[in-house]
Amino acid sequence: QVQLVESGGRLVQAGGSLRLSCAASGRTFSISRMGWFRQAPGKEREFVAAIWWNGRGPNYADSAKGRFTISRDNARNTVYLQMSSLKAEDTAVYYCAASTTTTFERADWGQGTQVTVSS
Repeated sequence: QVQLVESGGRLVQAGGSLRLSCAASGRTFSISRMGWFRQAPGKEREFVAAIWWNGRGPNYADSAKGRFTISRDNARNTVYLQMSSLKAEDTAVYYCAASTTTTFERADWGQGTQVTVSS
């Protein structure tokens, strides 16, 4: 099992930028892919971005393309989500996920970090 701790969420004004971090521990050698998801109030959790641990990828949801960048630091077992041009609709709890397979169906999840964008 992989333990994940997200950080970096806070209140930010629309148009601003924010970087989220996700530190992994435990069986990190088993990670094949990591991703960011988000869940807004009253909505289902949705995919934001993902990256392969070996550097392949990344891929993004349409809502994130051109504004968000996912990256990873294998030496620190950390994945980042750099967000810019933030909009009010980006307000959500952001979750980090680590998978040992090609999908996130059986991923390990972090506790989430709140991002609030004020308009």
